[in-house]
Amino acid sequence: MIELIIIILILLFFIINILLLYSLKRFPKHNYSLAQKLNFSIIIAAKNEEENLPGLINSLKSLNYPQEKFEIILVDDNSTDNTLKVANELTRDIDNFYAYKITGKKLPGKKGALTFGINKAKNPFIMITDADCLVNSNWLNIYSGYFSNEYDLLFGIAPFKQSNLLVNKISCFENLRSSILTFSAAQLKIPYSASARNFGFRKSSFEKINGYENTAETLSGDDDLLLREAVKNKFKIRAIIDKEASVLSSTKNTFKEYFNQKSRHTKTSFHYILRHKLFLGSWHILNLFFLLSVFLFFLNPIFRWLFIIKILIDILIISSIQKKFSYNFNIFEIFYLQILYEIFIIINFLSAVFRKDKWA
Repeated sequence: MIELIIIILILLFFIINILLLYSLKRFPKHNYSLAQKLNFSIIIAAKNEEENLPGLINSLKSLNYPQEKFEIILVDDNSTDNTLKVANELTRDIDNFYAYKITGKKLPGKKGALTFGINKAKNPFIMITDADCLVNSNWLNIYSGYFSNEYDLLFGIAPFKQSNLLVNKISCFENLRSSILTFSAAQLKIPYSASARNFGFRKSSFEKINGYENTAETLSGDDDLLLREAVKNKFKIRAIIDKEASVLSSTKNTFKEYFNQKSRHTKTSFHYILRHKLFLGSWHILNLFFLLSVFLFFLNPIFRWLFIIKILIDILIISSIQKKFSYNFNIFEIFYLQILYEIFIIINFLSAVFRKDKWA
């Protein structure tokens, strides 16, 4: 009986992973050169970001897009450093840049700052990114092409810069594994998560669902919970796997910062739509069972095959798809980081349950 159950689980694991891989391989690449140039407002919520602003602003200056077709709105969310001053100094030569010190914030955290900026926007298409990011020069070109096809909400890949620090490797690998699942789900018509670093929507669609007003369950969730509301309202949604539409950023430098960030992100998932919770819960439980089955070897030697098959499939999937998400891990790194990734899912879940978050 145990042998039959193990065989069924192995077949299920194979089928799900093949489906995920197949869905990622089917992502089209858009020919943005033929698309019309839409009008965008780029919104950035910044809190104590003076050190990160030079990189962001230099990347925005390098956008390959007509300057009269977009504006940049930075909202200083009560920073205690020189964020606003630095932003204005770096953009003296940019006519389409506007920086505001927030007043009358109606929603807490980042959502309040973004809402303030979106209300200031004069263009019909909104792009969201973070102050510590670097946008690709063709970022707006790609999004313009997709929005021309009547999409309400779009999101793209948001990789981290890789380094030799362990916390960086863990963060990058977690981002890769999450991206594989997120973009596969979107391609299978069950979008549940996105990155606010690389996020766009029609302003009219945003207003139709009352902006972030229905996403106030947590301080975070300006991406996932807004996506949730878009799904509820049957908006036309698309994920974009295209390096030319990517947004690059840095990981946290310490494990304390990493766990704080993951606590917020995981807590947001508690407020997903039920079918999304079931999808994610089933996937993670299956993977954790395969991983931890190595400890059931003493009950029946067949359990070792679950662990072996999982690791081999993980290495195959990640090795074949990681370049789409701008990552480069060797086989040894995939092996140990995959194990850490599964363990950290448990740690981050417990952290999300017991930690109290704040917008920093």
